Formats: sequence, C-alpha cells, structure tokens
Amino acid sequence: MKRTMVKKRLLDGRDCEKCLHAEELLRQRGVWEQIDQVIIAEEGNATSEGMVLAGRYGVEVAPFFVVQSDDGSEQIYRSVLQFLREQFPDTPSESIRESVVLSAESLAVLEQAYANRPPLEIITWALQTFGQECAIAFSGAEDVVLIEMAVRTGYPFSVFCLDTGRLHPETYQFLERVRKHYGIDISLMAPDTSALQALVKKKGLFSFYTDGHKECCGIRKVEPLKRALRSYRAWITGQRRDQSPSTRGEVLVIHPDEAFVGKEGLLVKINPLAGWTLAKVWGYIRAQELPYNPLHDRGFVSIGCEPCTRPPRPGEHERAGRWWWEEETKRECGLHIAETPTTTAS
Repeated sequence: MKRTMVKKRLLDGRDCEKCLHAEELLRQRGVWEQIDQVIIAEEGNATSEGMVLAGRYGVEVAPFFVVQSDDGSEQIYRSVLQFLREQFPDTPSESIRESVVLSAESLAVLEQAYANRPPLEIITWALQTFGQECAIAFSGAEDVVLIEMAVRTGYPFSVFCLDTGRLHPETYQFLERVRKHYGIDISLMAPDTSALQALVKKKGLFSFYTDGHKECCGIRKVEPLKRALRSYRAWITGQRRDQSPSTRGEVLVIHPDEAFVGKEGLLVKINPLAGWTLAKVWGYIRAQELPYNPLHDRGFVSIGCEPCTRPPRPGEHERAGRWWWEEETKRECGLHIAETPTTTAS
C-alpha cells in the first residue's frame, strides 16, 4: 500500500494553510511517518506533478490524499478527517476529558474566562470537554466557519441539520457539498409526520403568511431540535450579536441553555462567533476558500425556509429578509429564544 499526500504551494512560495494544518494533525495522531510521499501542486503551474494529479482525479481542493492498494486500486480522500478515520481506524484521537460535571455557576465562570477569546479557542475547549457529545447545528455561512474550526482542533464532534422540508434546493446542495468537503456525517432531523400532516390539513401550506410563523416553525424546527439535543451534552451555534440587536444583542459565549434539555439534563450552549460581524464571517470564508450556499451570490444573507426568505433590500438589516411580513421583534423561529425555562424533558 502507498499513501500520497498532495499539498498546494501558493504563488508566494508558502504552503497553503489547510495543508499545514492537515500535516500538523497527522503528526499529532502519530501517523505522519506512514505517508509515503508528498507531492506539491504549484499554484499557477498546471504542469506541476500535484496539479496533474488533481486534474486526473477531478480534485479541486487541497490537500488531498491518494491511497494505492497492492492490487492497484486507488482511493481518493478530499478530507483529512475521512482519511484518518478510514486509513487509521485504530489510531485514537487526543484524549477527551473525563465526564465533566458542569453547573450554571461553573458555566458563568467559563463565560467570563472565554468571553473575549478567539472562536478557535472556544471550540477547542468545547470539543476537549464534550467530544462527539457536542454538536454543531448546521445551516448557514457561520456554521461552515464553525465546522472548519472544529476540524482544525483534531477532536471528534457531531453535526446535525434541521430538514424542515421547505429548504431551497440550493441549500440541500450546499449541505451535500459540506458533507463531502469535510468527509463528515450530517444528521438530518425531520419534523414529526403526524403533527405536520395535521397542520397542513387544517391550515394548508402557507398559513404563516396570515397567522404568523410560530406554529409552523414549532413543528418543522423547534420540535426536531428538541429531539436532536436530547442526544448531546452541548451544542454549538453560529449566533452573532449583530445578527439581530433586538433579540441577539446580549448573546453569551458559554451558558446553560434555558430552552432545551440535553442527554444529562443541563445542556450547554456555545456561541463562539458571538462577537464576530457578518463581514468577519465572510472574510474568513473567502480567505479559507470554504464552501457556501450559492444563494448568497444572488443577494440572500440570512437563509431559512424558501417561502419565508427573501434577499434584504438595500439598506435593510441582514435578517430583514426573514418573515419580512411580521414585526421585527418577532423574527425568531424559537431555536434561540427561551419563553419558559425548561428543566425536564417534555
């Protein structure tokens, strides 16, 4: 068996940042010496060996890995995590802390300690503490940034997405791109069929235009989220304070979730990007060449279900295109608003 890593070298002579991170991760896991050769894809040089290989295998991202078996068959990996998981299944990741008992008081201390820390440090703490019992709630641009950073930590984590059944086709394509790009599993949480059928039978498919979105979101989003979170001890969201100053202006970095219950009761909610701006999110996406929803290229900013999302008009706030027919203070779906603090599963 022969394992080859293809790295990208930039025009200024530096290796790309993702390639450096992948190499560091392989060294951390103790498997770097089992990489038989490293080939360079030189930016701007289509005849460099790495660029030729990328063209042969139809790969557009770096790094990537080619594994040639003794029988001559080849396997291509576009994700270092998938490469590690499948090629070195018996190699343990860095140890996760033993079960940590947290309380509202200890979380308040952690909030103070991490309030101004970089998002990567916050995510590293979360995944060191909870591992796969910490899930990233994935849907949009901020969440790709979170996944990118989670991958960089080298620790295990989980990802889920609320499949409301009303998402744009482009959003489903985006989900698949992210899944393949990182070689990760994304659990899709669907609405309860009986509750959804009852709503549609009674009120039709577009009742939210006349009596508000709360009932529909409760069935398509809040209940599936409640189900999903019962499997985890912590979850990571892409909330930012500047997304909606009236409803998210006081978002904390680490705090007990007062709306939902985790697998052990107390659920820890982590918002690493709370202090970031929209411009900073997109600066990171562009700099790291991360996948994103193609709807953003058509003027969409905050993207939800297709019937309830439009591009904001010039001068409007980024969330003005969500449930635009309702009052601004009501433009939350219930995922991040605790109407009644919950202490037991319902």
